[in-house]
Amino acid sequence: MRRLPGCGLIMDAALMSPPRRLSVPIDNRWGGGRMSVLDFGDPKRPVDLIFSHANGFNAGAYRSLLSPLSTSLRIWAPDLRGHGASDLPVFARPKTSWRDHRDDLLALMETIEGPPPVLAGHSMGGTASLLAAAERPDRVASLVLLDAVIWRRSAMLVFNLPFAHRFLSRIPIARATLRRRALFASREEAMAAYRGRGAFKGWPDMVLADYLAEGLVEGPDGFTLAATPAWEAANYAAQAHDPWRALRLYCGPIRILKAEHGALTHVPSSPRGLPHVSVEVVRGGGHMFPMTHADVTREALFEAAV
Repeated sequence: MRRLPGCGLIMDAALMSPPRRLSVPIDNRWGGGRMSVLDFGDPKRPVDLIFSHANGFNAGAYRSLLSPLSTSLRIWAPDLRGHGASDLPVFARPKTSWRDHRDDLLALMETIEGPPPVLAGHSMGGTASLLAAAERPDRVASLVLLDAVIWRRSAMLVFNLPFAHRFLSRIPIARATLRRRALFASREEAMAAYRGRGAFKGWPDMVLADYLAEGLVEGPDGFTLAATPAWEAANYAAQAHDPWRALRLYCGPIRILKAEHGALTHVPSSPRGLPHVSVEVVRGGGHMFPMTHADVTREALFEAAV
């Protein structure tokens, strides 16, 4: 990969190689197991970037976003707890927040040698990265948050009240997730069911195929979702964490890209008292802009990590 004036990122597909799959042991209060990690780039160089996916997705869904960067960067993309090929237990403790994903990322970071990497992530993965950086700012070079879930401060006060997760479990997105179809006769059937619909509207077929390659598990009755609807819905309802506190605690550079339409990042363009935070709007992009606007997303990741 190289940068030419006025030409953005120039990528040579011949230099790309498929990511390796690592299995990293994780053991913390949420239950131990192995975290599956896609390892992009030269294995001899330090890890430059750790990228975490959105709720219900997996690392493989971002393969076409991250692969071109592997000519210059080494990237680890984990399957978060309850997603993809990771076998970390779910519901081992009551699910009220994303501190489990935070702690899993902290454990993953402890296995990395060399200088602190950039943490980046989409939606829930961005929020989990922010929470991890606030706990161990010395282990994080900077943050790139792609429409991370950061509700308004007033909403976060409500979400952190005792037992708030009980009424959050009844919000429309959580209830709709529980009704989601979870069994398909084939990958082709799943592809046809998802193409151009709902959250997948506007996705290139290659990106959708990457998501399904890692997001479906073959069993005796067909293909089921690796991230079960129950776990995905539980993540939507588990909002008793505080990303605003994390924005204050982590004082390194934080670059936020948020959607123009339907943004889940409720951070203003010039957030008061947070001079280290920059916020940009992805024009024409919805919450899934890493899939539909890969070029601007990839450029932000590249600029942070070089």
